[in-house]
Amino acid sequence: MAGLVNNLLILLLLFQNICLGFRSPLSIFKRYKDTTRSLSSECLGSEQPVISLGLSDFALDIRMPGVTPKQSDTYLCMSVRLPMDDEAYVVDFKPHASMDTVHHMLLFGCNEPSSTENYWDCDEGTCRDKSNILYAWARNAPPTRLPKGVGFRVGGETGGRYFVLQVHYGDISAFRDKHKDCSGVTLHLTHQKQPLIAGMYLMMSVNTVIPPGEKVVDADIACHYKRFPMHLFAYRVHTHRLGKVVSGYRVRNGQWTLIGRQSPQLPQAFYPVEHPVDVSYDDILAARCVFSGEGRTTETHIGGTANDEMCNFYIMYYMEAKHAVSYMTCTQNANPEMFRNIPQEANIPVPIKSDMLKMTHGHHEETKDSDTSSLLQQAKKEEEEILDQETKDGDRSSLLQQAKKEEKEILDQDFHIEEAVEWPGLDLKLGQVSGLALDPENNLVIFHRGDHVWDENSFDSKFVYQQRGLGPIEQNTILVLNPSNAKLLHSTGKSLFYLPHGLSIDKNGNYWVTDVALHQVFKLGTEGKEPLLTLGVALQPGSDKNHFCQPTDVVVDPITGSIYVSDGYCNSRIIQFSPDGLYVMQWGEESFLGRSRPGQFHIPHSLALIPDFSQLCVADRENGRIQCFRLETGEFTREIKHKSFGRELFAVSYVPGGLLFAVNGMPYPGEAEPVQGFVMNFSTGEIIDFFIPLRKSFEMPHDIVASEDRTVFVGDVHARAVWKFASTEKVEHRSVKKAGIEVQEIKESEAVAEARLKNKPESTHSLKDADKQPLVQQASSTGVSFVLITTLLIIPVVVLLAILIFIRWRKTTVYGADEEHKLDSSSGRILGRLRGKGGGGINLGNFFASHKGYSRKGFDRLSTEGSDQEKDEDDGTDSEEECSASPPPPAPSSS
Repeated sequence: MAGLVNNLLILLLLFQNICLGFRSPLSIFKRYKDTTRSLSSECLGSEQPVISLGLSDFALDIRMPGVTPKQSDTYLCMSVRLPMDDEAYVVDFKPHASMDTVHHMLLFGCNEPSSTENYWDCDEGTCRDKSNILYAWARNAPPTRLPKGVGFRVGGETGGRYFVLQVHYGDISAFRDKHKDCSGVTLHLTHQKQPLIAGMYLMMSVNTVIPPGEKVVDADIACHYKRFPMHLFAYRVHTHRLGKVVSGYRVRNGQWTLIGRQSPQLPQAFYPVEHPVDVSYDDILAARCVFSGEGRTTETHIGGTANDEMCNFYIMYYMEAKHAVSYMTCTQNANPEMFRNIPQEANIPVPIKSDMLKMTHGHHEETKDSDTSSLLQQAKKEEEEILDQETKDGDRSSLLQQAKKEEKEILDQDFHIEEAVEWPGLDLKLGQVSGLALDPENNLVIFHRGDHVWDENSFDSKFVYQQRGLGPIEQNTILVLNPSNAKLLHSTGKSLFYLPHGLSIDKNGNYWVTDVALHQVFKLGTEGKEPLLTLGVALQPGSDKNHFCQPTDVVVDPITGSIYVSDGYCNSRIIQFSPDGLYVMQWGEESFLGRSRPGQFHIPHSLALIPDFSQLCVADRENGRIQCFRLETGEFTREIKHKSFGRELFAVSYVPGGLLFAVNGMPYPGEAEPVQGFVMNFSTGEIIDFFIPLRKSFEMPHDIVASEDRTVFVGDVHARAVWKFASTEKVEHRSVKKAGIEVQEIKESEAVAEARLKNKPESTHSLKDADKQPLVQQASSTGVSFVLITTLLIIPVVVLLAILIFIRWRKTTVYGADEEHKLDSSSGRILGRLRGKGGGGINLGNFFASHKGYSRKGFDRLSTEGSDQEKDEDDGTDSEEECSASPPPPAPSSS
C-alpha cells in the first residue's frame, strides 16, 4: 500500500509539471502577479514581474534589485527588457520611492542599455544608443500623468525594447541600518494602438557665460517649429545652483503663451501644463533661464562639472500617431530681438524656502554649500546622457559622432567653390544631361539622353510616353570619365532607355537609374548589359505599390541596403523598398495652391542620402526647398529654404562631414534670383557659399554631385554640358617663379562675384562693361604681381624715353634746330605704336607681341580694346599664365 501511495504521488507531481509546461501567457501574468503580492514588502530582485490587467493590458514592475548605496549622491541604473517584441504603449506610471532615501528617478527607453548587470553605476551611462526620457519623479513633486489616449510607443520596429531606471540617492543617512532599497516605478502598458503618441522636446543653451558677481544673466533659446502639430501637457526645468527661474513659451504672431515657469531649485520633476498649449508649423518655441553670478569669482560656463551651469527646459508633448516624432531638440537662439517682448514674469525669480532648497538637493542641514559632489554627480550623470542623446542613433552612433567631428573640421576651413576652367569636360558631345554620380573609385558617371529629347510631344495628358516608335536610345547613355581630365574610361547603357533621369551608385559600384518614359527604376551592374533588378511596369504610369509615374531619382542606404525612390513628376511621394525590391512603405502628398506643408511635394526631383545622420533629403523642386526625413520612419525632420533659391530647387547632394550642395532653376520673368549653386551647412541649413560657371552659363542645371574633397560636378539638361568646380581658399597664396624672380600671387574671390553679375541677362553692351570691370578690379587686387609687372613695364618705357631725349638733344646739338620736326615725327611713330591704332590707350599686348617669342597671353587682357570673346588657341606657351590676371569669362551664349 505504501508503494502504491508513493507511485501516485510521483505521478501527481509529473502531471503538475507537464501542466506547468503548457501555461498560457495569462497564467504567466498571474504567476508574476502572485509573486508580486507575496513580495510586496521585499525587494523583487531580478524577477521583473509582469502583471496581467486584462486581455490587452499589463503592468511591468521596474525596481532596483535590493541595493545599498555606500555614499551620498550615488547614481545607480538598472534595466528591464520589454517582455515581448510586439509594439506596446506606456499609458501610466506609478512611482515607488521614499523621499527619505531617493532624491529623484528618471526612466529612459532605448534598445541597448549601457550594461547587462543587474544594476550598475550610472557613470557608465544609461544607454549605448539613443534614449528618450519617459518619466521623472522627484521628492515633493507631482507624478507624471499622461492624458487619456496618449502613450509612449515602445517595442515593435520603432520603439525601444528596454527600460533603464536611474535612481539618484541624495543623502544616505537613511541607510545606516544597511537595508536594501527597491525603489522604482510600475508601468501600465497596453497593446491597443493609441491615437496619440507622446514625445520629448529638449530646449537647452550651449553657449551661455555667467560673469562673476553679475546679478542677473539671461540665457535665451528659441527655434522655429517646422513639423506637424504637437500638444504640450508637461514640462521640466533644470539648472545647477545659479539658476533662479526657467520659463518656456510658445510665440505665435507675436503673442507669448506660457508653457511653464518654475524655480530650478524646486524638485525637478515634470509639472503639468496648466492650460492646454498646441504648437503648429512655423510657431516659435522660446525659453529663458535667469542666473545670478553673485558669489562666484570666475566666469561660469555651460558644462557638466560642479563649477559649470546648465539651462534646460523639457517639454512633454503628444502628436497624432501617423506623424509622431519621439524626440526633438533646440539649442539655438533663432531670433534674439524677440526676447525684448518676453513677459516680465520670466525675469522674476520664484521664491523658495531654504529648508526646501536643502531637501531638494538631497542634503541635510549639516551639508555645506562647498560640498560639490552633488553638483558634480547631478551634472555628470543625470544630464550628460541626455545632452548626448542627439548624437546617438542605434547602429549609426559611431557614424554620427564621426560625422559631427568631420563637419566641424570642414566647416572650420575657409574655402570657396570656383569653376575649374582648365577642365575639358565642358566640351564633351552629350545629349541632355539628366544625372550625375561618383563611383567607388571617385570617377565621374554621367547619365544622358543621347539623341532623345524630352519635349512637349513626349507624353499625353495621362503621362503615357508617345514616342515609342523612336525605339530606345542607340547611344551609350552611361559614361564613366576620369574626373581630372574628362577622359572616357567606360561606357554602357545602349538600347536600354527612352528618357533617362536619375542616377546613383551604391557602395558596390552598381548603377541605379530611373527612366521617366518607361516609368521604371533599374539596378545595373558595371557592364550595364541587363538589369539586375527592375521596379515598376514598363511604359505604364500608376500610383500603387507596383507602379511609378515618371520617377525622378533613386538612392540606396549603404548600411541597410534599403532602396528609396522619389516618384515623381505625376506622383508626390517617396517610396521605400527592401534590398530585394519588396515594397516597405511610402510617405508624401501633393501640395496645393502654393501652400507647402511638411511632407508635401511639388515634384520631388532629387534625393540625397545622409547615412551618418540617418536622414534622406529631398529637393522639392517646384516648392523651392529641401525637405529631410528619417530613413527608418519617413518622419519629417526639417526644411531648408532660402530666398536665394528662387522658386525652383532642382538637385541636392551631400558630402560626409556636414556639407550640402544644391542647384536652383532659372528665375521666372521679373524675378531677380540668379541660377547658381549653393554650399550649405547641413546641421544649420546656413548657406556658406555660392558658385557659378565662369565660361559657359548655366541654363537648366539638372543634377549635382560632390566628393569629399569638395570637388563639385553640375550637369545641365539644356546646355548639354557638365561643369567641374573645385574648392579653393578664399584668399589663396601661390608662389611661382619666372626668370628667377619669385612672384607672390594673391587670388581673391571678387572675380567670381563679378562673374555672377555677368551671367545675369543683360544687354550686349552691359555684358562687355561687366567683363571689363572685373578685369580692372582683379588686376588691381593682385597686389604684388601688379606692382611688379607695372614696374617691369615702366622701366623700359622710361629708358626708351630717356634714349629719345638723348638722341634729340644730340641731334639738336649736332645738326641744329632744323631737324626738330623730323625727330618729332619719328618719336611720334614710336609712341603711336605704344598707344595702338586708335590712340585711346597703351596696348601693351600689341607692343610686346611684336617681339619674337613673347606671348600675348595675359597682357592683352589688360588692354582696354581686348575682345571679351578672345580665345588663346594660337598661344604656344602657358608659362605666362601663372603671373597674369585670370582670363575673363566669355559673353554668355544667346542660345
